[in-house]
Amino acid sequence: MSVPDYMQCAEDHQTLLVVVQPIGIVPEESFFRIYKRISAVSQVNVRDSQRVLYIRYRHHYPPENNEWGDFQTHRKVVGLITITDCSSAKDWPQTFEKFHLQKEMYGSTLYDSRLFVFGLQGEIAEQPRTDVAFYPSYDECETVEKRIEDFIESLFIVLESKRLDRATDKSGDKIPLLCVPFEKKDFVGLDTDSRHYKKRCQGRMRKHVGDLCLQAGMLQDSLVHYHMAVELLRSVNDFLWLGAALEGLCSASVIYHYPGGTGGKVGSRRAQGGSLSAEAGNRHRPGALTSNGINADTSSEIGRAKNCLSPEDIIDKYKEAISYYGKYKNAGVIELEACVKAVRVLAIQKRSMEASEFLQNAVYINLRQLSEEEKIQRYSILSELYERIGFHRKSAFFKRIAAMQCAAPSIPEPGWRACYKLLLETLPGYSLSLDPKDFSKGTHRGWAAVQMRLLHELVYASRRMGNPALCVRHLSFLLQTMLDFLSDQEKKDVTQSLESYTAKCPGTMEFITLPDGLKLPPVPFTKLPIVRSVKLLNLPTSLRPHKMKSLLGQNVSTKSPFIYSPIIAHSRGEERNKKIDFQWVQGDVCEVQLMVYNPMPFELRVENMGLLTTGVEFESLPAALSLPAESGLYPVTLVGVPQTTGQITVNGYHTSVFGVFSDCLLDNLPGVKTNGCTVEVIPALPRLQISTSLPRSAHTLQPSSGDEISTNVSVQLYNGETQQLIIKLENIGTEPLEKLEVTAKTVNTKEKLYGDFLSWKLEDTLSQFPLKPGKIATFTVNIKVKLDFSCQENLLQDLSDDGISVSGLPLSSPFRQVVKPRVETKPINPQESSKVGDFSHVKTLEAILNFKYSGGPGHVEGYYRNLSLGLHVEVEPSVFFTRVSTLPATSTRQCHLLLDVFNSTEHELTISARNNEDLILHAGECQRMAIQVDKFNFESFPESPADGTQFANAKQLEEERQQAKGLEINSKLDICWKIPSLKREGEASVEGVLNQLVLEHLQLAPLQWDILIDGKLCDCDIVVDCKVGDPIPLEVKLTNWSKHSVGPFALTVTPYQDYQNGVHNYELQDAITFVGSNTFYIDSVKPTKDSVYFGALLFLYTGDFYLNIKFHEDNCSRELPLSWFCLPSVHIRAMEPMVQTKL
Repeated sequence: MSVPDYMQCAEDHQTLLVVVQPIGIVPEESFFRIYKRISAVSQVNVRDSQRVLYIRYRHHYPPENNEWGDFQTHRKVVGLITITDCSSAKDWPQTFEKFHLQKEMYGSTLYDSRLFVFGLQGEIAEQPRTDVAFYPSYDECETVEKRIEDFIESLFIVLESKRLDRATDKSGDKIPLLCVPFEKKDFVGLDTDSRHYKKRCQGRMRKHVGDLCLQAGMLQDSLVHYHMAVELLRSVNDFLWLGAALEGLCSASVIYHYPGGTGGKVGSRRAQGGSLSAEAGNRHRPGALTSNGINADTSSEIGRAKNCLSPEDIIDKYKEAISYYGKYKNAGVIELEACVKAVRVLAIQKRSMEASEFLQNAVYINLRQLSEEEKIQRYSILSELYERIGFHRKSAFFKRIAAMQCAAPSIPEPGWRACYKLLLETLPGYSLSLDPKDFSKGTHRGWAAVQMRLLHELVYASRRMGNPALCVRHLSFLLQTMLDFLSDQEKKDVTQSLESYTAKCPGTMEFITLPDGLKLPPVPFTKLPIVRSVKLLNLPTSLRPHKMKSLLGQNVSTKSPFIYSPIIAHSRGEERNKKIDFQWVQGDVCEVQLMVYNPMPFELRVENMGLLTTGVEFESLPAALSLPAESGLYPVTLVGVPQTTGQITVNGYHTSVFGVFSDCLLDNLPGVKTNGCTVEVIPALPRLQISTSLPRSAHTLQPSSGDEISTNVSVQLYNGETQQLIIKLENIGTEPLEKLEVTAKTVNTKEKLYGDFLSWKLEDTLSQFPLKPGKIATFTVNIKVKLDFSCQENLLQDLSDDGISVSGLPLSSPFRQVVKPRVETKPINPQESSKVGDFSHVKTLEAILNFKYSGGPGHVEGYYRNLSLGLHVEVEPSVFFTRVSTLPATSTRQCHLLLDVFNSTEHELTISARNNEDLILHAGECQRMAIQVDKFNFESFPESPADGTQFANAKQLEEERQQAKGLEINSKLDICWKIPSLKREGEASVEGVLNQLVLEHLQLAPLQWDILIDGKLCDCDIVVDCKVGDPIPLEVKLTNWSKHSVGPFALTVTPYQDYQNGVHNYELQDAITFVGSNTFYIDSVKPTKDSVYFGALLFLYTGDFYLNIKFHEDNCSRELPLSWFCLPSVHIRAMEPMVQTKL
């Protein structure tokens, strides 16, 4: 026997072998459909008996194996069923002849045979026959199973007759010697009458009868016969048959101990050997074995247990039997099958190590030169058996050998599909699965080198199968899961192979379904590149939406009434990890930043990289990038546009690397850090873009609030200059711009500003709204820089209160004194230059214009945007007021303001004031200008904290009062400068120059004194003419502009003459006389009230006279400042009366 049956198991010893074969041309599908129905009748309860007959069907059985039927009767073909197609009666004789020829092949061992004819109808089909069954078609054959049962009963009758014939002890008859085929030539010439020969014949026959009893369902009798055969054969050293008897004993014991079978097919046999006492009446459980058809009782159970081997003894006897088989070279198949049967038993007993010894023995059993198909079968069975005993890697090893055998070079047409299928079955044994998710958890399992070799073989088999999609999938899997174990050269080789395959068949994210139904999951390249973090980015500052503050929602507290709860804090923390606290806007480009690096030793090109999202319709804008070799962390920004509103979740990203398209989900990337994946998309808002008439600034403003400035512009102005900034507002979005608010804020400056730095009229711009997409509106801002014009360096001589008078000069032409400018003399020591005022120092002003705008659906939902414009102004000094002082004017209500003006520019400059001539200053020149001004009434400004509660303290109040005074004075002076060569002009402010003393000199006294002579108001250089001898009315009027009542006062009028040499003559009693008293008594005057007092003067001589009015020192006058009692000077010219000449 040369063809082993690797599917043999111990319980097959009790089966009858029936061969089912086709005759002539029978469709394969039809044949196996009938064969499946026939093989379903595998066990039959014998009629009028409680025994069960087991049938083993084969559709192919080598005739040479049938020759070993005497050695083990389950190898003998006892039944033949043939299936044929016969459509006409004329083909019937030929078909029947073929049936007889087929029977002759197994004729020596057949008990009975049947012929199933399909398609033949007529007289022949209607003739009753026992060995032939006619059916119209393969679909109309309902009685096949019944015919098979009848056929098996006929086999049982023959079997039972043979058993009874062989079991009967006929001492007078000579027992024949049963032989295996290779023994026949060895027994020629032996003494058949020797005792040794007879014992051999008896032992072999006893073993043969045991086989027949086991097949006939008589387990107890078979055990007895096997034991007797073992004793007889052991005594004559008939080792081959002794091994067979021991194997039969083991098989019967296995059938007893393991009624479920050892073949591994669950439910292939019904349970046997259970509690036999549970059987009652005529109901017999199929598979229960008795002797002679009598129900088992307690005594028979005891006897069976006595003859049956224990589970441990079964293995020992198997070992002994196999050792005997090993003595015979021609019994290699028997030895191999016995090893397989023992392994199956040990697998049930879970004795894996002993089972592996049997399998190792089976591996080294030398058979004849096997065909490739037989080798494949052998390695496959070895793999299956190793799998059953838990040796998974060993099982995979033999399965892989079987796969390689399918594509051996000696095979004309290699079976690459079978090779691929077997290779797939080896994957679990090497801790491999085709799902990349299994490799993203924990450490790597299995031997990476072996796994890579196996994956390469899968790729090669796929290519030879002509399936490039499979090649791409397996190469992708190799690159994704084994990347850490590949050398640099291997990485290059694998990627080159992958690119060559994807050029024909790109890798996709679709499942690949194999012909056997196995689905290969997609392999996303999550390591090409490796992503370490995913961060959803907020929109740029100028595009971020802000929620309009609602008074209703400001006081809404959290859901919990407690100030702090750890449970609530924890849950909020988890929510924060999922949902982000900023919003995206519908229709705007949104960004997600990935930190990636390239693990490959060469440049990695990633194409079509985009975002995977759910929740909101999202248009992903793919990107292409090229990462340098082993780049380290590298930022990559992926962008897209949400098309609708709601919650959007970023689930991952998609790439195309080496021609393989991958969808990489963040859930499958355990090492990725993220700030959250869910963000809210709000309705669309307009987008505002601003452009200005000024150049962009190289200086970037950094506001303290952290806001970003979208645009920075710069301008250079002279101090006091005003310039218009024209801003174009363009709606570059898709929604109309409906609302606009503009605010300004000065930042990063320590300089004191006077007046409004930035001013505008928003109404003109709003008249152009709503601004439709693509339209432009203009917005004008006035930039007015007015810093401190003061300078501490005195370039001119001091003129204050030194007796120098300017009364002789015309007031319209200011007093001028020119000095050499000091800025031209540059000191050698730089430290000295710091002591001198640096007139060319450029100061910087920075401000932010903030545009708050909204429109479209976002405006309806209460959202707006902010856009900021940074303004950088470099202020160059124009003029400085190096010194300021005052001189009294001839009028009590006026004074002269003296200003030392310095031109700090490099150009000729003219400066002018109201009602004054222009003063020309050369570069670096300093001149003094005098301006006659009316004194000011400052009583309208707050005097006490009670009137100025908005100020924090008295010091601030005083500063505000002084600033307000300076502003009023500056508005009346209207000092302006011009640089003709540059065509630039501006104003010069004295607000920061005026000190307290100057302000007091410029202030109008709260008590206003008016003196009228002859009805004429006396002030300044007014000379009142009168005639000698005529009384002249003198009127003194007091107006109280203070906040309190003043008085009573007493004042005396004293006339005098000024000789213009410093001598005043007060002895004028003979020249002037008063009509009435020369002393006036003034009662109390309430605020805003006035009081008038009258008198008269009489001049006796001609001349120029002056009146000196002095107050009497009393308590009332002492409480008030002296400046409150400034009375105008009175100049009276007395002339001779006109003499009328008579003609």
